[in-house]
Amino acid sequence: MVSEKTPFGKVGTYLLFAGPTTFAFFTVVILPFLFGVYLTLTNWNGLSATYVFVGLKNYRMVFEDRAFWSSFGLTLRYVAYTVVLTNVIAFTLAYLLTSGIRGQNFLRAGFFVPNLIGGIVLGLIWRFVFSNVLVYVGKRFGWELFLRSWLAHPDKAFWALVIVSVWQSSGYMMVIYIAGLMGIPKDLVEAATIEGATGLQRLRYVILPLLTPFTTVCIFLSLQRGFIVYDLNKALTEGGPYKSTELVAMHVYEKAFLAQQYEIGQSEAFFLFAMIVGVTLAQVYLGKRLEVEQ
Repeated sequence: MVSEKTPFGKVGTYLLFAGPTTFAFFTVVILPFLFGVYLTLTNWNGLSATYVFVGLKNYRMVFEDRAFWSSFGLTLRYVAYTVVLTNVIAFTLAYLLTSGIRGQNFLRAGFFVPNLIGGIVLGLIWRFVFSNVLVYVGKRFGWELFLRSWLAHPDKAFWALVIVSVWQSSGYMMVIYIAGLMGIPKDLVEAATIEGATGLQRLRYVILPLLTPFTTVCIFLSLQRGFIVYDLNKALTEGGPYKSTELVAMHVYEKAFLAQQYEIGQSEAFFLFAMIVGVTLAQVYLGKRLEVEQ
């Protein structure tokens, strides 16, 4: 009998318990991903049974696609706003809801609920709000800001998308920050108070440094969600008006499946994946480095 402490025993134990899951992950995720990368180097249109190797031609066409870079720039702007606003609001809510205020458990559940609603449903709900409810309120009280639907104006439609995204994600990030705040030793906060630290000083020099690991996780999740958002974009604005709110994920989908330029769409998708990996790795590295310094 092979001992579990030997290399063969460890491999056998791994295959017994994790082998099926590893096989499924490899066949469902890794192999399709690698095959998709290979397809970016061919002229396959998504339907043809044959295709020809074309090298980096598709990537050259990606760099020449102005619509892609326009949507990518818009996505960077969208990500910047949503990451900052989501984390600031989430931390503020978490800080307030761990201070012992009355009904804080009920409020935590209430703020978390929007995260449970799917992007399509959420987009349709807020589409009705922006196009009907707020317009009615604007006409009823003469508020110029809401006289016309925000979704009919390019700049306002973008901010509508940002507002709904932040409203949906803040509750989820709030829960992570609450976990971090509840894990901070009370002795440290009390010691800072005894030393004469004000509330702002305790927040800056005690609480925020200890929350750095949780902040890193929240920023990572916010970045990841921001770059790949599609369902909310589709249901709320459909990329309009005049493609002024078409984020990069929607552009890639339409390029591949609606414009029938699958090889270019696949190349754009892989380029987007590489950019997301680069940004998130840099963010995690800087976050870990900040943890060490503090």
